[in-house]
Amino acid sequence: MKKLIFAVLALVVALVIAALIFLPGYLEDTTNVVAEHAPYDISDDSAALHEKLVIADLHSDTLLWARDPLLRADRGHVDVPRLEEGNVALQVFSVVTKVPRGLNYDENTADSDQITLLAIAQRWPPRTWNSLLERAVYQAERLHEAAAAKPDALKVIETKAQLEELLKARAEGGNIVGGLLATEGLHPLEGDVDNIKVLYNIGYRMMGLHHFFDNDLGGSLHGLSGAGLTDFGKEVVKELEAQGIMIDVAHSSPAVVEDVLAMTQSPIFVSHTGVKGACNTARNLEDDLMKRIAATGGVIGIGYWDGAVCDIDPKSVVKSLRYAVDLLGADHVGLGSDYDGGTTVMFDTAEIAVLTEEMRAAGFKDAEIRKIMGGNIIRLFKERLPAG
Repeated sequence: MKKLIFAVLALVVALVIAALIFLPGYLEDTTNVVAEHAPYDISDDSAALHEKLVIADLHSDTLLWARDPLLRADRGHVDVPRLEEGNVALQVFSVVTKVPRGLNYDENTADSDQITLLAIAQRWPPRTWNSLLERAVYQAERLHEAAAAKPDALKVIETKAQLEELLKARAEGGNIVGGLLATEGLHPLEGDVDNIKVLYNIGYRMMGLHHFFDNDLGGSLHGLSGAGLTDFGKEVVKELEAQGIMIDVAHSSPAVVEDVLAMTQSPIFVSHTGVKGACNTARNLEDDLMKRIAATGGVIGIGYWDGAVCDIDPKSVVKSLRYAVDLLGADHVGLGSDYDGGTTVMFDTAEIAVLTEEMRAAGFKDAEIRKIMGGNIIRLFKERLPAG
């Protein structure tokens, strides 16, 4: 009997070890997908233009997953080698700290959370298992550690001076990539406005207010209430303004967006989205509200997945970019991939030259392409980042 008990225990231990080794990769393989496609044909003229672009992307959830961002992976959408191959100068790394079960665009409650099990399965520190703030801190630490391990490949951008250094290095022939930290929702504040400073001190310079559920700040675009900012939410927005932190209203309810617009004179971001007039889904805000966001001087990042652009073919992404430029103006449109955010796309960041190719084929002017592919984001970051 003892032998049988030991055998069963050994089997259980082996299964647990196997799960810890193989489960994280399996989860991402089935979550962050690049749909099968033939190699893209990039013309010489498009390739030449692409090499001269300063490319920036407003949203990737790469830090959520159990892989080293410095190493090229055979899963997911973003890592430093693929950013280098795609000639991407600046990637915003947004951190996910809570995701409800039954995830959908229509309505979600805050009563459940899938990230707890993911954190345990991926062997995150125990301090992250029951603290959303610590999950945000840990993911920021991962980016800083990667940059410290390979400073010639990755630089965390917290100030205008650091951004200028990055751009200068790239202009001189370097292939270093910049990473800027952002939150996907401010539930990591855990109800305490003072935690804004905690996040700022570890490097966060853009903060999204909501994700897929209503939180202490107010209503999500995908929550139950549809409410605007709470008193706490208004206090948070005032503090973000006071500290010069860039505000992202992706996933916020229209009522929250209205309240933010009424409170701030600063440019507002929608980091990853589509435009409703081009793709009428519950994920996208109404066109008139998008125009008011653009009127702040802000930038709207167009994504590559079906909820944003309806069809993931690169031509469809470019169709939404065209619509957004015609609606909002070329100075207010950028890229907001939502790479590694549980999305299926038809090109990863190494293949991003396909957008340059398709924009040229669709009649975009070179000046428009430069702005959309990164110029608008870089310009606004230069304006909004602290001097350093």
